[in-house]
Amino acid sequence: MTDSGRTSLADARRARPITPEIEEEYAAARLRFALGEAVRGRRLDLSLSQRELGRRAGMTQSAVARLEAGGTVPTIPVLDRLARALGLELRVELAPQVKSA
Repeated sequence: MTDSGRTSLADARRARPITPEIEEEYAAARLRFALGEAVRGRRLDLSLSQRELGRRAGMTQSAVARLEAGGTVPTIPVLDRLARALGLELRVELAPQVKSA
């Protein structure tokens, strides 16, 4: 509980049981965020604006911003266009799950 008497987000999460459905949503959010960070990092390495990346990938600046923020799940064709616009090759891999301890 915070000084204001309100429950913090961290406390609320600890109090709520983590069901398989919630864990799946967290995993999906982590994946969206990691993908967005990878796109943003490469874009910045190339000194591209969101607008320029969008132009190269056939997207709007706002679509690039949403993707970088982890707010959207892109399709494989969109990922392929982004990869090419960033000078990368898209590789999709299915690999064994790594279980955390």
